[in-house]
Amino acid sequence: MLSSGKRRLFSALLHVQKRPCQPSRAMRLVQFQTPHLEEPHLGLESGIGGGVVDLNTFDPTLPKTMLQFLEQGETTLSVARRALATQLPVLPRSQVTFLAPVTRPDKVVCVGMNYADHCKEQNVRVPKEPIIFSKFSSSIVGPYDEIILPPESEEVDWEVELAVIIGKKGKHIKATDAMAHVAGFTVAHDVSARDWQMRRNGKQWLLGKTFDTFCPLGPALVTRDSITDPHNLKICCRVNGEVVQSSSTNQMLFKTEELIAWVSQFVTFYPGDIILTGTPPGVGVFRKPPVFLKKGDEVQCEIEEIGVIVNKVV
Repeated sequence: MLSSGKRRLFSALLHVQKRPCQPSRAMRLVQFQTPHLEEPHLGLESGIGGGVVDLNTFDPTLPKTMLQFLEQGETTLSVARRALATQLPVLPRSQVTFLAPVTRPDKVVCVGMNYADHCKEQNVRVPKEPIIFSKFSSSIVGPYDEIILPPESEEVDWEVELAVIIGKKGKHIKATDAMAHVAGFTVAHDVSARDWQMRRNGKQWLLGKTFDTFCPLGPALVTRDSITDPHNLKICCRVNGEVVQSSSTNQMLFKTEELIAWVSQFVTFYPGDIILTGTPPGVGVFRKPPVFLKKGDEVQCEIEEIGVIVNKVV
């Protein structure tokens, strides 16, 4: 029999599942492992909640990491498009371990207070320019991996976010050209230790945001041409099945193009870089009284057209 945690995970996946046996026209790139593979492979998820097509079996010349795949640009994307258009064997989801769609990026750029409704719940003015901070890439884990509560914090909070994945190198990128630098989008969970973010370490945000396991990502990199409108997607977070955040990416103050243009004034973007675009209202720290994650909790972060990630707190 399934454990209660596995039953909840199975139910969550069924909740968003869309005809997993039918090939999806959307390109949903994943990194995955199976017990029979010696190393991770690249694949195509056959729809939200579906199985996986092994791209490295389809074309053994393809790289086996998403970073290398994105660095080769159109060359590798064209192979993935051919695979998408071909009837190929699909590995059942039950036989696959999903990894984060991107691991070890050069940088993880994060945006604070980027939802109008999130600013309202804090009773603060909307920022006049993007508020930028960072997470270390060592905080990244897969879409169904565990979130580890660090003993150093007693105030660990949830934040569902739309993540942008860069596909093309650039510096001083114009907003009108920014989407050409985007490979696609994924779901992110910006786990946050509020005590360290708001009161410790001089109130700088970095340490509170970057504990190990504090950046679950996935389940797939959905290419930008597969998303109807990244700035008009339902976005929500559930803790133990209860909806705690529910909004739309149309509430974002600074859209993807503006964020890329702004940040690229300061740093060079590289393929695989990740931008976490901010969270909607409903986080635990601003509840009355505040609510924080505890051992045994299960967090589901979901974005329309992209999918759901499910992470148990341990």
